[in-house]
Amino acid sequence: MEGRLVLKNCSLFRADGRVRSGMSVLVEGRLITAVGPDEATPVLPGDWEVKCEGRLVMTGLVDCHTRLVGGQLTPWAGDLLLRPFQQRFEQEHRLERGLTVGEVEAITAFSIAQNLRHGVSMVVEHLHAPSCVEDAMNAQARVAERLGIRLLNSHASTSVVPESPGPGQVEANSRYAASRKPGSLARGAIGIRASFCSDDDLLRLAGRAKEELSIGAHFGLAENDDDLAITWSKTNSRIVTRFERFGLLGGASVGAHARAIDRAEAARLAKSRTLVAFTPRAAQTVEGGSALGMEAVLVNQNLVGLGSGGTGSLWEELAASYTGVMAMARAGRMLDPDNLMASFLVGGPAELCTMIYAAPSGSVEPGSLGDLVVYDFVPARETGNFTPHLLMQLSQMPVGWTIVNGRVVVREGQLLGANYLELARESAAALESAWKRAGVTGGGAAPS
Repeated sequence: MEGRLVLKNCSLFRADGRVRSGMSVLVEGRLITAVGPDEATPVLPGDWEVKCEGRLVMTGLVDCHTRLVGGQLTPWAGDLLLRPFQQRFEQEHRLERGLTVGEVEAITAFSIAQNLRHGVSMVVEHLHAPSCVEDAMNAQARVAERLGIRLLNSHASTSVVPESPGPGQVEANSRYAASRKPGSLARGAIGIRASFCSDDDLLRLAGRAKEELSIGAHFGLAENDDDLAITWSKTNSRIVTRFERFGLLGGASVGAHARAIDRAEAARLAKSRTLVAFTPRAAQTVEGGSALGMEAVLVNQNLVGLGSGGTGSLWEELAASYTGVMAMARAGRMLDPDNLMASFLVGGPAELCTMIYAAPSGSVEPGSLGDLVVYDFVPARETGNFTPHLLMQLSQMPVGWTIVNGRVVVREGQLLGANYLELARESAAALESAWKRAGVTGGGAAPS
């Protein structure tokens, strides 16, 4: 974008829950270059002024585990959520294994548009399209660059698709990741669907690719008790131990769910700096696993974030997480619910973003990435640390502006660069095509 971007008369959200009113933020290029009292930053000729009029500004949200395609293709439905774990997994694969590149591109585009209009500036995608891995990942990258969102995508490779062997999936994922340029919004990670559906050869290959490319991995981590039981029966090993043995843990790696782990495993995850992406809404909906995994992670002060799994929003996940944390706190666990809410949305996600994009993130301060959201909400001035109250209010507020990498992508609620309704129509047509091919009449699989 040409010229400077100046946000005038903002109310800035801070991680401690306090608000600074009457502020201005200056963005030049991809970085925030100045933050100060509104009168200290005049608007110059050639500047793009954002008139906030007291509205709250905070950093963009990071969805630490999503399925931009799978979440739309296999939406929540009671009939399937009540089925056994293996049946839900088989239904997911039935729908995803035949995906075409065009379908992936169309569904991804609308999912990204929805995220941008909800104030999400980065998504960590777990795609499963075994018939067209590399082309599908490249299609997602094109959409991310066009619409303007940070994308860290991987392929959820497995060993259970006969027509698409697991090693080939990992190799295609690796080629895509190696092709991404340092300055691009779209980056790659090495993906594994989960332990229960991955043999040792697949994990060994994935770990080697992660090391050679010096990137992170993305995997389902002890999603539930079934995942753990199947893994143990096949390998005589627990999931964290197995992933650690094959080199999949580490900085810039994301393990989703972590419902069936103990405190010792949580401590090993913390030591490795693997981010744990909670999906608390799904945990309350799908059987298997328990709150013990979440408790183990929080007690060990792991790097944590929230993931939508591709269904619903991060704000819904935040509400579910607060419910869970409050229950643990009432049971006598030594947790700080208020500060945990900020950690879920800002702490761990910001550190992950910084690892990937090599610039400070997660705060409205000079030198940080220019990923900002203006909410149509004017908060009370300096009322103290009411983080949960403020965040729950934000969950109900429309997004006015979304700015990613210094680029305005949503302006006063309108998506820029594409027709939102046209994207919706194209996504609906792609979903109908995939459902018809698979012989189903409408979505249906477990969130994951």
